[in-house]
Amino acid sequence: MADRTSGVPTLTADILLKAYAVGMFPMAESADDPNLFWIEPEWRGVIPLDGFRVPRRLARTVRQDGFEVRVDTDFDGVVDGCAAPAEGREKTWINVTIRRLYGELFRRGHCHTVESWQDGRLVGGLYGVSIGGAFFGESMFSTVTDASKVALVHLVARLRAGGYRLLDTQFVTEHLARFGTIEIPKRLYAQRLQAALATHGDFAALPAPVSGAEALRWLPARETGGQS
Repeated sequence: MADRTSGVPTLTADILLKAYAVGMFPMAESADDPNLFWIEPEWRGVIPLDGFRVPRRLARTVRQDGFEVRVDTDFDGVVDGCAAPAEGREKTWINVTIRRLYGELFRRGHCHTVESWQDGRLVGGLYGVSIGGAFFGESMFSTVTDASKVALVHLVARLRAGGYRLLDTQFVTEHLARFGTIEIPKRLYAQRLQAALATHGDFAALPAPVSGAEALRWLPARETGGQS
């Protein structure tokens, strides 16, 4: 489902939260287009929080703490990273309206970032929306190998520690599939979403920063042999 709407004069953060609560999210055609359109996929990507998989090599990287993982310290920097051109992505859907709306959600405590820092520089991370016991992953970026993957591991640990029930990835990519992401039909997603919204997730259940070893202790006891 894709209904175009002019985001500049009418779309508010409250409307955005209501849209997420019924299974919809916005995107833009490009950074230069101020309009948004609504997406409601027939099949939805989710990471089962009890089925998250960490490749052994990545687990070693997480334990080594080569990145300082921070939470909610540089929203603008993370969005800038997600909007920047990258391999396989020459243009972004993050426009001025997206920045305004999610910036407002961040200030209200409904949007969070998990950030990978190295030598005082932000080198990777992700952001997403939190409502009840549901977390909706929006975008991630990396300028250093494994930076976004480490942020994802820390995110899942934080969600499990905080009692979240749902981690929505919107779609399934080859990259996300390596971590256990699955695709479920819209009807089943709606059921899981409503169950998650009826609970409370505490994004601050873990301190920040937390070590890689501590993050891994919160994950399911399963590691794969892949190289991701």
